[in-house]
Amino acid sequence: MSNREKIIAAAIKHLNKEPTASMARLAEAIGTSRATLHRHFASREALIHELGERSLDRWEASQNEAGLAEAAASGDPERIAAALRTAIHLFVLDVDEYGFTLTDHFLAELPDLVARANELEEREVVFYTAAQRAGVLRSDVPVRWISYAVYGLLIAARDSLRYGNVARRDLDKLVLETFLNGNGAGGIP
Repeated sequence: MSNREKIIAAAIKHLNKEPTASMARLAEAIGTSRATLHRHFASREALIHELGERSLDRWEASQNEAGLAEAAASGDPERIAAALRTAIHLFVLDVDEYGFTLTDHFLAELPDLVARANELEEREVVFYTAAQRAGVLRSDVPVRWISYAVYGLLIAARDSLRYGNVARRDLDKLVLETFLNGNGAGGIP
């Protein structure tokens, strides 16, 4: 792993604990000098932008690994339910690494990242719509609400990890069950 990758990994870990950390605080927490940190990232904004891009890459990879598009296209309730379970599991794993990006205000102001996040959200909306049509998710709930519910549960998962309120081993089950109890149509196999 290159020095830059080590810095990125350490910065992610620290920002999940202290999301508003300055570059000086990050350098201290990472165990490097501010000069070294600035050699790799000219500003905190540049670092956060890089981490935002990586977070979106991970989100997209999780969607692809779960097979959301293929499951939605199939219309098969069992396949959609399996993809949903896999996606929630992967999203919870992503929160372990990129949880701070869920609510970072700077990231919400970067047009390129916002546009990409909107595209990824649209992919999920298509999937949730297919899940509603297949009877896997409630059809009487607005599909955007379902998307926001997943997002909100991921923030809850992040905070539970950050503050040590929930054991990591219990998180997948808690998120999935909480989500399905509110949005499930009772048809998940």
